[in-house]
Amino acid sequence: MKINGTPFRSIWFEEGEVRIIDQRWLPHELRIVPLRDRADFATAIRDMWVRGAPLIGATAAWGMAVQMAQDPSDASLAETWEVLHETRPTAINLRWALNEMKRHLSPLPAATRAAAAAQRAAEICDEDVEINRRIGLHGLEVIRQIAARKQGRVNILTHCNAGWLATVDWGTATSPIYHAIEDGIDVHVFVDETRPRNQGALLTACEMNWHGVSHDLIVDNAGGHLMQHGEVDMVIVGTDRTTAQGDVCNKIGTYLKALAAKANGVPFYVALPSPTIDWTVRDGVKEIPIEERSPAEVTHVQGKAPDGTVLSVQISPDGTGARNPAFDVTPAALVTGLITERGICAADPAAMAAMFPDLAR
Repeated sequence: MKINGTPFRSIWFEEGEVRIIDQRWLPHELRIVPLRDRADFATAIRDMWVRGAPLIGATAAWGMAVQMAQDPSDASLAETWEVLHETRPTAINLRWALNEMKRHLSPLPAATRAAAAAQRAAEICDEDVEINRRIGLHGLEVIRQIAARKQGRVNILTHCNAGWLATVDWGTATSPIYHAIEDGIDVHVFVDETRPRNQGALLTACEMNWHGVSHDLIVDNAGGHLMQHGEVDMVIVGTDRTTAQGDVCNKIGTYLKALAAKANGVPFYVALPSPTIDWTVRDGVKEIPIEERSPAEVTHVQGKAPDGTVLSVQISPDGTGARNPAFDVTPAALVTGLITERGICAADPAAMAAMFPDLAR
């Protein structure tokens, strides 16, 4: 995708180093920073310089590659897996990418690991781009059907940021939107602010501006109201982990959007790259670990002051505590369909296994 006409990915290798967009400063500042060692990669994932399950996985893969260039020993390989794996517990792509890198590198002699790791990390990034492109093509068909039925603008509500900034390129939930725009369909997006870190307000809205997509920023609790009044034609969200029976773990607040959609007969779709399916888990509510982040993300907000300074401001009384679960689980029964790179399927074990027989085994 493009920023002010310049093509970007969210992570790339250039001039001998891995570079990322440090997303903590968007949309007010575009900061490109290098990640030069294992500690940099761990910090970038843990402190959300990068975020979004696919991008977390890609970043971990490159973190493994950079470490192999510095120390390709078995001990280094095992330690890097542990250091990067413990940064974020919920997004399954992190573990998937680390396992893939370890599987690929373990049989190789140490002398060849650096080159092999860099090649595999680059492949993982390219594979993510292609997965998301194909998700967009399948999701486009849903938008086309709604547009044909309405003979007018298609209003889409999305939650958090599942855009190209959350992946290597295209995004998951946004990929169908971008494809629809390129197809000439009149699309309008309602962007949830997505407290407490405001990824919708800061990142999704930023992407919509860059790409020229008609959109409105709304507070998280406005979605149900808009659905009641017939202003939402469909909901598309991303996912950080999906169980083998179709339960979807995504940014906190997704569950409430699914409940409102169900109550108002609004289709609720999940854009689902296959690496985010955890085939070892069935009951998402009971089995998926939910990350608890710093209370400061709830008690403080970041924004731009009139003088242009980006700063953090406390919004709660001194002495008030806060809880900050980062994700919730939407049961499969609330999901209209899973938009995958292979097509759209129901959120149930049989349909998922039929769509991915090679992975379900």
